[in-house]
Amino acid sequence: MKLIYPIIIIPTGKNDYYVKIPDMDIATQGNSIENAIDMARDAICLTAVDMQEDGKKLPSASELSAIKSDEEGAVITLVDADVAAYKRMLDKRSVRKNVTIPCWLNEAAEARHINFSAVLQAALIEQLNIDT
Repeated sequence: MKLIYPIIIIPTGKNDYYVKIPDMDIATQGNSIENAIDMARDAICLTAVDMQEDGKKLPSASELSAIKSDEEGAVITLVDADVAAYKRMLDKRSVRKNVTIPCWLNEAAEARHINFSAVLQAALIEQLNIDT
């Protein structure tokens, strides 16, 4: 589930930004504009996951034109949040996978006490270019 909510980014000092997310009545902060947007995305996802788990309805997003701020230097913009992807990221449980490899490769790996799960995880992380 992808969401888009308006946010208000307010500079509070050098490399310091306060971020309001009015529709969810939450706030966060960041040490750069990019970080502030990332933190807003994270706050939206975390709040949405909590609300879903509590059986609460997510608030509708306001129109961008309806969001106002009297704060000096405030930037009003939209931020997207992929709640489903966020939930998957939080899910650290292991899943069992059945793989097929040649017999000779299995014997060679077992002889060297290779951890098949660790090798597969490392290879998938590398193949998918995931930063850990």
